[in-house]
Amino acid sequence: MKYLQILLLINFLGFSCQNTISQSNAQNEKQDSTQIDSQIMVGAERLDEYLPLLWGEKVALVANQSSLVAEKHLLDVLVEKKINVVKIFALEHGFRGNAERGATIKNGTDEKTGVPIVSLFGKGHKPTPESLANVDIVVFDIQDAGARFFTYISSMHNIMEACAENNIKLLILDRPNPLGDYVDGPIRQKGFESFVGMHPIPIVHGLTVGELALMINGEGWLKDGKQCNVTIIEIANYKHSTVYELPVRPSPNLPNYLSLRLYPSLCLFESTQISIGRGTDFPFQVIGYPDAKFGKFTFTPHDIEGVQMNPEQEGKLCYGIDLRNEKKDAKFTLKYIIDFYNKSDFKTTFFAREKWFNLLIGNDAILKMIKEGKSEDEIRQTWQADLEKYKEMRKHYLLYD
Repeated sequence: MKYLQILLLINFLGFSCQNTISQSNAQNEKQDSTQIDSQIMVGAERLDEYLPLLWGEKVALVANQSSLVAEKHLLDVLVEKKINVVKIFALEHGFRGNAERGATIKNGTDEKTGVPIVSLFGKGHKPTPESLANVDIVVFDIQDAGARFFTYISSMHNIMEACAENNIKLLILDRPNPLGDYVDGPIRQKGFESFVGMHPIPIVHGLTVGELALMINGEGWLKDGKQCNVTIIEIANYKHSTVYELPVRPSPNLPNYLSLRLYPSLCLFESTQISIGRGTDFPFQVIGYPDAKFGKFTFTPHDIEGVQMNPEQEGKLCYGIDLRNEKKDAKFTLKYIIDFYNKSDFKTTFFAREKWFNLLIGNDAILKMIKEGKSEDEIRQTWQADLEKYKEMRKHYLLYD
């Protein structure tokens, strides 16, 4: 009898253990499935969603080095899929992304595919009717940096306008915004429109390019209130709170996630004599000037072919601060530029290009307040009301939580 009880106990324990293992395996499979489901799939990778829209059409492609389908360039994928790509429109930094800031991009031909390249960053920033004469649909697949003054979104505006004027469809393959988790900064005011500030949006706008395209249409921002016939291929498994580290730098001087997070704050220094690390291995991650009063950290900017030529303070030992240990979720702040301005003994020439600062910041009031010695908190109060209105407007155009 005792033997039978022991045998039953062993069988029970065996079954219980097996059942526990089965449940554990099921949970692991569920977890693995959840991890797979939560992986971001950018618009360009959702081929089944957009290839049928391109079959039989003459396609113009707006792309650069960030236009990847896994590890393959979108142009190569489209050519392999027998899509008729008749031309490429190249933006700032060029089709392969190896031109430095502001460099003129010339027309040419893609060596690999033989597809002609038409520059939209040279004499003109907008496709002409002639350049669109043999085009049925334009495909836009560009990784944005999430700041108002990053020129790819200005180029998208011009492309939308040209498509609307010439009755051409636009297909946007959406990509995550690395700053999409928050919204901040002053709204660009009337009178400060430029290629680094085309829209009345804050410096950190919190939109993907697809969402911004909806806003441009919805708010009637195209010339004469025209509407662009736009289709957006959404990002799968993406939320605005998602941390997305770009697989490819969107421009030569934004090499990593931290540089992107610091970009909205440090770009304001482009109007000054202060170096932000252009011409080093850590651009947009340091701040310095040839004077020891600015900090103990030192670096010397120099020419880097294909990345930065003639950088600010080239060949000079700069003293300042190293931001490479900053939190990876760094957000927009005026503290750096206020601090360096206050430390300088050349205040009358600190903002060497005042008009440029005003275009970047989007008004002429903030520069005056910095010069008056206002604190960041005092300055921030001046844009809060407009920022709240923008946040309410933004809700109407969000594609993602």
